[in-house]
Amino acid sequence: MSLADRNRVVLLEDRVENVSGAEFPLNFGGQDAVFNLEDFENSFDINIVCVTETDIEFDLIGVDASIANALRRILIAEVPTVAIEKVFMVNNTGVVQDEVLAHRLGLIPINADPAKFLWKQPGDIPTDQNTIVLKLDVACEVNRDAAPGETDPKKKYINSAVYSNQIVWDPKGEQERQFADSPIRPIHDDILITKLRPGQVISCELHCEKGVGKDHAKFSPVATASYRLLPDIQILEDITGDDADLFRSCFPPGVVDIVEENGVRKAKVVNPRKDTVSREVLRHKQFEGKVRLTRVRDHFIFNVESTGIIAPEKLIEQALDVLMEKCTIAKDAMAKITNGDEEK
Repeated sequence: MSLADRNRVVLLEDRVENVSGAEFPLNFGGQDAVFNLEDFENSFDINIVCVTETDIEFDLIGVDASIANALRRILIAEVPTVAIEKVFMVNNTGVVQDEVLAHRLGLIPINADPAKFLWKQPGDIPTDQNTIVLKLDVACEVNRDAAPGETDPKKKYINSAVYSNQIVWDPKGEQERQFADSPIRPIHDDILITKLRPGQVISCELHCEKGVGKDHAKFSPVATASYRLLPDIQILEDITGDDADLFRSCFPPGVVDIVEENGVRKAKVVNPRKDTVSREVLRHKQFEGKVRLTRVRDHFIFNVESTGIIAPEKLIEQALDVLMEKCTIAKDAMAKITNGDEEK
Protein backbone atom coordinates (compact mmCIF):
# COMPACT_ATOMS: atom_id res chain seq x y z
CA MET A 1 0.00 0.00 0.00
CA SER A 2 1.41 3.39 -1.03
CA LEU A 3 1.88 6.19 1.48
CA ALA A 4 -0.85 8.21 -0.26
CA ASP A 5 -3.34 5.33 0.11
CA ARG A 6 -2.32 4.64 3.72
CA ASN A 7 -3.03 8.28 4.49
CA ARG A 8 -6.61 8.21 3.21
CA VAL A 9 -9.90 7.20 4.80
CA VAL A 10 -11.99 5.78 1.95
CA LEU A 11 -15.76 6.36 1.82
CA LEU A 12 -17.81 3.79 -0.07
CA GLU A 13 -21.56 3.68 -0.63
CA ASP A 14 -22.28 1.41 2.34
CA ARG A 15 -19.16 1.55 4.51
CA VAL A 16 -15.96 3.40 5.38
CA GLU A 17 -12.59 1.68 4.87
CA ASN A 18 -9.05 2.23 6.09
CA VAL A 19 -10.32 3.93 9.21
CA SER A 20 -7.57 3.02 11.66
CA GLY A 21 -4.05 4.40 11.38
CA ALA A 22 -1.29 1.93 10.65
CA GLU A 23 1.82 4.05 10.96
CA PHE A 24 3.91 1.93 13.28
CA PRO A 25 7.14 -0.09 12.80
CA LEU A 26 7.12 -3.46 10.94
CA ASN A 27 3.51 -3.07 9.83
CA PHE A 28 4.42 -2.75 6.14
CA GLY A 29 7.09 -5.00 4.68
CA GLY A 30 10.17 -3.18 3.44
CA GLN A 31 8.97 0.19 4.77
CA ASP A 32 10.42 1.93 7.81
CA ALA A 33 7.66 3.54 9.87
CA VAL A 34 9.81 4.42 12.90
CA PHE A 35 9.09 7.91 14.23
CA ASN A 36 11.62 10.44 13.02
CA LEU A 37 11.62 13.93 14.51
CA GLU A 38 13.08 15.55 11.40
CA ASP A 39 10.40 13.99 9.18
CA PHE A 40 7.72 15.10 11.62
CA GLU A 41 9.00 18.68 11.62
CA ASN A 42 8.93 18.72 7.82
CA SER A 43 5.35 17.39 7.60
CA PHE A 44 3.80 19.20 10.58
CA ASP A 45 2.04 22.48 9.94
CA ILE A 46 -0.68 24.77 11.31
CA ASN A 47 -2.55 26.99 8.86
CA ILE A 48 -4.87 29.65 10.27
CA VAL A 49 -7.79 30.04 7.85
CA CYS A 50 -10.03 32.55 9.60
CA VAL A 51 -10.08 34.46 12.88
CA THR A 52 -12.91 36.61 14.22
CA GLU A 53 -13.66 38.08 17.63
CA THR A 54 -15.13 34.78 18.86
CA ASP A 55 -14.23 32.13 16.24
CA ILE A 56 -11.14 30.58 14.72
CA GLU A 57 -10.75 28.04 11.93
CA PHE A 58 -7.36 26.45 11.39
CA ASP A 59 -5.81 23.36 9.83
CA LEU A 60 -3.71 21.01 11.95
CA ILE A 61 -1.59 18.96 9.55
CA GLY A 62 0.73 16.00 10.04
CA VAL A 63 -0.41 14.65 13.44
CA ASP A 64 -2.28 11.57 14.61
CA ALA A 65 -5.96 11.75 15.57
CA SER A 66 -5.01 11.18 19.21
CA ILE A 67 -3.10 14.49 19.27
CA ALA A 68 -5.92 16.39 17.56
CA ASN A 69 -8.47 14.93 19.95
CA ALA A 70 -6.27 15.73 22.96
CA LEU A 71 -6.18 19.37 21.84
CA ARG A 72 -9.96 19.41 21.40
CA ARG A 73 -10.58 17.91 24.85
CA ILE A 74 -8.16 20.35 26.49
CA LEU A 75 -9.95 23.28 24.86
CA ILE A 76 -13.24 22.06 26.30
CA ALA A 77 -12.16 20.89 29.73
CA GLU A 78 -8.74 22.13 30.87
CA VAL A 79 -8.30 25.81 30.00
CA PRO A 80 -9.30 27.75 33.14
CA THR A 81 -11.88 30.54 33.29
CA VAL A 82 -13.82 32.40 35.98
CA ALA A 83 -17.51 31.63 36.52
CA ILE A 84 -20.22 32.08 39.15
CA GLU A 85 -19.70 29.28 41.68
CA LYS A 86 -21.86 30.28 44.65
CA VAL A 87 -25.20 32.08 44.73
CA PHE A 88 -26.38 33.50 48.05
CA MET A 89 -30.10 34.01 47.58
CA VAL A 90 -31.42 36.82 49.81
CA ASN A 91 -34.88 37.04 48.29
CA ASN A 92 -36.55 35.39 45.32
CA THR A 93 -40.29 35.71 44.87
CA GLY A 94 -40.25 34.99 41.13
CA VAL A 95 -41.60 31.83 39.51
CA VAL A 96 -38.13 30.34 38.86
CA GLN A 97 -36.92 28.28 41.82
CA ASP A 98 -33.71 29.21 43.62
CA GLU A 99 -31.79 26.16 42.34
CA VAL A 100 -32.80 26.69 38.70
CA LEU A 101 -32.07 30.41 38.91
CA ALA A 102 -28.64 29.72 40.42
CA HIS A 103 -27.89 27.25 37.62
CA ARG A 104 -28.85 29.80 34.95
CA LEU A 105 -26.69 32.45 36.60
CA GLY A 106 -23.72 30.08 36.71
CA LEU A 107 -23.79 29.59 32.94
CA ILE A 108 -23.40 33.32 32.17
CA PRO A 109 -19.85 33.96 30.85
CA ILE A 110 -18.00 36.49 32.99
CA ASN A 111 -15.44 38.90 31.55
CA ALA A 112 -12.57 38.31 33.97
CA ASP A 113 -8.97 37.30 33.20
CA PRO A 114 -8.43 33.97 35.01
CA ALA A 115 -4.64 34.51 34.99
CA LYS A 116 -5.11 37.34 37.51
CA PHE A 117 -6.83 35.12 40.08
CA LEU A 118 -5.65 32.32 42.35
CA TRP A 119 -7.26 28.91 42.61
CA LYS A 120 -9.64 28.74 45.58
CA GLN A 121 -9.09 25.48 47.40
CA PRO A 122 -11.67 23.82 49.68
CA GLY A 123 -11.55 25.55 53.06
CA ASP A 124 -9.99 28.76 51.71
CA ILE A 125 -11.72 31.96 52.71
CA PRO A 126 -12.84 34.34 49.92
CA THR A 127 -10.35 37.12 49.18
CA ASP A 128 -9.93 39.69 46.43
CA GLN A 129 -7.34 37.33 44.88
CA ASN A 130 -9.56 34.26 44.52
CA THR A 131 -13.15 35.56 44.46
CA ILE A 132 -15.21 38.06 42.49
CA VAL A 133 -18.42 39.39 44.04
CA LEU A 134 -21.38 40.29 41.84
CA LYS A 135 -24.84 41.40 42.88
CA LEU A 136 -28.28 41.14 41.32
CA ASP A 137 -31.07 43.26 42.80
CA VAL A 138 -34.19 43.60 40.64
CA ALA A 139 -37.82 44.39 41.47
CA CYS A 140 -40.69 44.43 38.99
CA GLU A 141 -43.35 47.11 39.15
CA VAL A 142 -46.11 48.62 37.02
CA ASN A 143 -44.97 51.27 34.55
CA ARG A 144 -47.10 54.34 35.39
CA ASP A 145 -46.21 55.89 32.05
CA ALA A 146 -47.51 52.99 29.96
CA ALA A 147 -50.35 53.70 27.56
CA PRO A 148 -53.84 52.59 28.67
CA GLY A 149 -54.58 49.11 27.36
CA GLU A 150 -50.88 48.34 26.73
CA THR A 151 -50.31 44.56 26.46
CA ASP A 152 -46.57 44.38 25.84
CA PRO A 153 -45.00 43.36 29.19
CA LYS A 154 -41.80 45.25 28.34
CA LYS A 155 -43.79 48.47 28.13
CA LYS A 156 -46.49 47.68 30.67
CA TYR A 157 -44.03 46.76 33.44
CA ILE A 158 -40.60 47.85 34.61
CA ASN A 159 -38.08 44.99 34.85
CA SER A 160 -40.50 42.42 33.46
CA ALA A 161 -37.46 40.60 32.04
CA VAL A 162 -34.18 40.27 33.93
CA TYR A 163 -31.08 40.37 31.74
CA SER A 164 -27.39 39.78 32.39
CA ASN A 165 -26.60 43.50 32.10
CA GLN A 166 -28.40 43.99 35.43
CA ILE A 167 -25.69 42.01 37.22
CA VAL A 168 -23.42 44.53 38.99
CA TRP A 169 -19.78 44.01 39.99
CA ASP A 170 -18.98 44.75 43.66
CA PRO A 171 -15.18 45.19 43.71
CA LYS A 172 -13.28 44.10 46.80
CA GLY A 173 -9.79 44.98 48.03
CA GLU A 174 -7.51 46.01 45.16
CA GLN A 175 -9.85 44.78 42.42
CA GLU A 176 -11.21 48.20 41.45
CA ARG A 177 -7.69 49.49 40.78
CA GLN A 178 -6.47 46.24 39.21
CA PHE A 179 -9.37 46.01 36.75
CA ALA A 180 -9.90 49.72 36.14
CA ASP A 181 -9.19 49.31 32.41
CA SER A 182 -11.40 46.24 32.02
CA PRO A 183 -14.21 46.20 34.62
CA ILE A 184 -15.59 42.78 35.46
CA ARG A 185 -19.02 42.14 33.96
CA PRO A 186 -20.97 39.53 31.99
CA ILE A 187 -19.62 39.06 28.47
CA HIS A 188 -23.07 39.50 26.91
CA ASP A 189 -25.60 42.05 28.10
CA ASP A 190 -28.70 40.43 26.58
CA ILE A 191 -28.80 36.99 28.21
CA LEU A 192 -32.31 36.47 29.61
CA ILE A 193 -32.12 35.22 33.20
CA THR A 194 -35.79 35.15 34.20
CA LYS A 195 -39.07 37.05 33.95
CA LEU A 196 -40.91 38.89 36.72
CA ARG A 197 -44.29 40.47 37.31
CA PRO A 198 -45.25 43.38 39.64
CA GLY A 199 -44.46 42.61 43.26
CA GLN A 200 -41.84 39.95 42.44
CA VAL A 201 -38.24 40.55 43.56
CA ILE A 202 -34.83 38.94 43.11
CA SER A 203 -31.96 39.84 45.40
CA CYS A 204 -28.79 37.74 45.53
CA GLU A 205 -25.01 37.87 45.87
CA LEU A 206 -22.88 35.92 43.40
CA HIS A 207 -19.34 34.67 44.08
CA CYS A 208 -17.16 33.84 41.07
CA GLU A 209 -14.20 31.47 41.26
CA LYS A 210 -11.56 30.07 38.94
CA GLY A 211 -12.20 26.59 37.54
CA VAL A 212 -11.96 24.26 34.52
CA GLY A 213 -14.56 22.63 32.31
CA LYS A 214 -13.91 19.09 33.54
CA ASP A 215 -15.27 20.21 36.93
CA HIS A 216 -18.35 21.93 35.46
CA ALA A 217 -19.38 22.97 31.94
CA LYS A 218 -19.84 26.59 33.08
CA PHE A 219 -16.03 26.91 33.28
CA SER A 220 -15.52 25.76 29.69
CA PRO A 221 -14.09 28.65 27.61
CA VAL A 222 -15.57 27.34 24.35
CA ALA A 223 -19.10 27.10 23.05
CA THR A 224 -17.93 24.51 20.49
CA ALA A 225 -14.59 22.91 19.66
CA SER A 226 -14.65 20.38 16.85
CA TYR A 227 -12.59 19.04 13.99
CA ARG A 228 -13.14 17.08 10.79
CA LEU A 229 -10.83 15.45 8.28
CA LEU A 230 -10.07 17.29 5.04
CA PRO A 231 -12.13 15.78 2.20
CA ASP A 232 -10.20 14.60 -0.87
CA ILE A 233 -12.40 14.05 -3.95
CA GLN A 234 -10.56 12.18 -6.70
CA ILE A 235 -11.99 12.20 -10.24
CA LEU A 236 -10.63 9.02 -11.85
CA GLU A 237 -12.19 9.57 -15.30
CA ASP A 238 -13.34 12.73 -17.05
CA ILE A 239 -16.95 13.63 -16.30
CA THR A 240 -18.35 15.71 -19.13
CA GLY A 241 -21.52 17.22 -20.56
CA ASP A 242 -24.77 16.84 -18.64
CA ASP A 243 -23.07 14.36 -16.30
CA ALA A 244 -20.77 17.18 -15.19
CA ASP A 245 -23.78 19.29 -14.16
CA LEU A 246 -25.28 16.35 -12.24
CA PHE A 247 -21.90 15.67 -10.64
CA ARG A 248 -21.65 19.28 -9.47
CA SER A 249 -25.16 19.16 -7.99
CA CYS A 250 -24.14 16.20 -5.80
CA PHE A 251 -21.88 18.45 -3.72
CA PRO A 252 -22.39 21.66 -1.72
CA PRO A 253 -21.93 24.90 -3.69
CA GLY A 254 -18.30 25.77 -4.39
CA VAL A 255 -16.89 22.23 -4.17
CA VAL A 256 -17.10 21.37 -7.89
CA ASP A 257 -17.01 23.72 -10.85
CA ILE A 258 -17.52 23.24 -14.60
CA VAL A 259 -14.52 24.13 -16.79
CA GLU A 260 -14.19 24.04 -20.55
CA GLU A 261 -11.20 22.29 -22.09
CA ASN A 262 -10.87 21.98 -25.86
CA GLY A 263 -14.53 22.81 -26.23
CA VAL A 264 -15.63 20.13 -23.76
CA ARG A 265 -17.35 20.95 -20.47
CA LYS A 266 -15.74 18.97 -17.64
CA ALA A 267 -16.26 18.70 -13.89
CA LYS A 268 -13.35 19.86 -11.74
CA VAL A 269 -12.91 19.81 -7.96
CA VAL A 270 -12.00 23.35 -6.87
CA ASN A 271 -12.54 23.48 -3.08
CA PRO A 272 -12.94 20.08 -1.41
CA ARG A 273 -12.87 21.51 2.17
CA LYS A 274 -16.44 22.77 1.65
CA ASP A 275 -17.67 19.22 1.10
CA THR A 276 -19.83 17.66 3.83
CA VAL A 277 -19.10 14.12 2.53
CA SER A 278 -22.75 13.27 2.01
CA ARG A 279 -21.81 10.52 -0.54
CA GLU A 280 -24.74 11.61 -2.71
CA VAL A 281 -22.56 11.11 -5.80
CA LEU A 282 -22.22 7.38 -5.06
CA ARG A 283 -25.98 6.90 -5.59
CA HIS A 284 -25.64 7.54 -9.33
CA LYS A 285 -24.58 4.58 -11.50
CA GLN A 286 -23.05 6.79 -14.20
CA PHE A 287 -20.31 7.86 -11.77
CA GLU A 288 -19.39 4.32 -10.73
CA GLY A 289 -15.63 3.88 -11.11
CA LYS A 290 -15.18 7.55 -12.02
CA VAL A 291 -14.90 9.11 -8.57
CA ARG A 292 -13.25 8.18 -5.28
CA LEU A 293 -14.26 9.87 -2.04
CA THR A 294 -11.57 9.98 0.63
CA ARG A 295 -10.48 12.00 3.62
CA VAL A 296 -6.91 12.90 4.53
CA ARG A 297 -6.17 11.06 7.76
CA ASP A 298 -3.67 13.54 9.22
CA HIS A 299 -5.25 16.82 8.05
CA PHE A 300 -7.69 18.18 10.64
CA ILE A 301 -9.93 21.19 10.06
CA PHE A 302 -10.53 22.73 13.49
CA ASN A 303 -13.44 25.05 14.30
CA VAL A 304 -13.38 26.69 17.72
CA GLU A 305 -15.98 29.14 19.04
CA SER A 306 -15.08 31.00 22.20
CA THR A 307 -17.68 32.02 24.77
CA GLY A 308 -16.03 35.45 24.65
CA ILE A 309 -14.05 35.19 27.87
CA ILE A 310 -10.77 34.42 26.08
CA ALA A 311 -9.91 35.40 22.50
CA PRO A 312 -9.95 32.30 20.24
CA GLU A 313 -6.29 32.63 19.22
CA LYS A 314 -5.31 32.86 22.90
CA LEU A 315 -7.41 29.77 23.61
CA ILE A 316 -5.35 27.70 21.17
CA GLU A 317 -2.13 29.01 22.70
CA GLN A 318 -3.22 28.15 26.24
CA ALA A 319 -4.48 24.70 25.19
CA LEU A 320 -1.11 23.94 23.58
CA ASP A 321 0.63 25.02 26.80
CA VAL A 322 -1.49 22.52 28.75
CA LEU A 323 -0.72 19.80 26.19
CA MET A 324 3.03 20.51 26.43
CA GLU A 325 2.82 20.33 30.22
CA LYS A 326 1.15 16.93 29.98
CA CYS A 327 3.85 15.73 27.61
CA THR A 328 6.55 16.91 30.02
CA ILE A 329 4.92 15.01 32.90
CA ALA A 330 4.69 11.85 30.78
CA LYS A 331 8.28 12.23 29.59
CA ASP A 332 9.59 12.63 33.16
CA ALA A 333 7.57 9.60 34.30
CA MET A 334 8.98 7.48 31.46
CA ALA A 335 12.50 8.64 32.30
CA LYS A 336 12.05 7.47 35.89
CA ILE A 337 10.80 4.08 34.72
CA THR A 338 13.65 3.73 32.26
CA ASN A 339 16.18 4.58 34.94
CA GLY A 340 14.58 2.20 37.43
CA ASP A 341 13.63 5.01 39.80
CA GLU A 342 9.86 4.54 39.67
CA GLU A 343 8.07 4.72 42.99
CA LYS A 344 6.78 1.42 44.37
